[in-house]
Amino acid sequence: MKTLGAHVSASGGVENAPVNAKAIGANAFALFTKNQRQWTAAPLSGASIRAFEQNCAGTFSAAQILPHDSYLINLGSPEAEALEKSRAAFLDEMQRCEQLGLDRLNFHPGSHLGKCSESECIALIAESINLVLAETKSVIAVIENTAGQGTNMGYRFEQLAGMIEKVKDKSRVGVCIDTCHAFTAGYDLRTEKTFADTVEELGKVVGFNYLKGMHLNDSKKELGSRVDRHESLGKGFIGIDCFRFLMADKRFNGIPLILETPDPAIWADEIKLLRSFEK
Repeated sequence: MKTLGAHVSASGGVENAPVNAKAIGANAFALFTKNQRQWTAAPLSGASIRAFEQNCAGTFSAAQILPHDSYLINLGSPEAEALEKSRAAFLDEMQRCEQLGLDRLNFHPGSHLGKCSESECIALIAESINLVLAETKSVIAVIENTAGQGTNMGYRFEQLAGMIEKVKDKSRVGVCIDTCHAFTAGYDLRTEKTFADTVEELGKVVGFNYLKGMHLNDSKKELGSRVDRHESLGKGFIGIDCFRFLMADKRFNGIPLILETPDPAIWADEIKLLRSFEK
């Protein structure tokens, strides 16, 4: 059985995220553990942590929850001050996940800003992961593939593999594949053959043992456009068949499959639609 959900609001406290996930019929969810547009946040209170655990109990295990870090963080920044600030913020996010009993943290790997080579940026990202893993105990650093917009890294499977290769503790690194990002990065998902070819390439280059979650999004932009614009399922350039193929594929069982589609009002309907494709 697939574990399906959406990136739900944690407004008012992290404890509200599982409540919001239950309201749309989800058995998985994603959340921000702090305001994603600010560098710092007040520590999690004991009351919020306990309420989060209580609201998850019996419905959501750690393996069904995919927290996402702040969009401000750039673990591959070639600028020393920004890199130090990003690493400190990422460590705080990992520690917040540990406090909540979560076992993974999804993040965008980083950008070279045109100030260093791609290989140097990959090395910086891996170094950042190693430093933070050394200061934490259990949370897996889950690298998200990107659309390759601007100077963002991680848009090719080979780049993800290159980051993983340089991480010392392979048991604490993984990937999250976003369907919109993959498509606009040039991986065709529209037909049974191209979907199968892309999945085979993912397994060969990165390895399914590293797959810790997925974001299920259609795309407002064309194949290979390298522009990150999500669309509701079946309403974009990917089309609905991709999600039929994915739901029928047992290799995607047991990980959080998270909607980041643009209309929260239809998330419950999109989850029902996806479940109707499961075999």
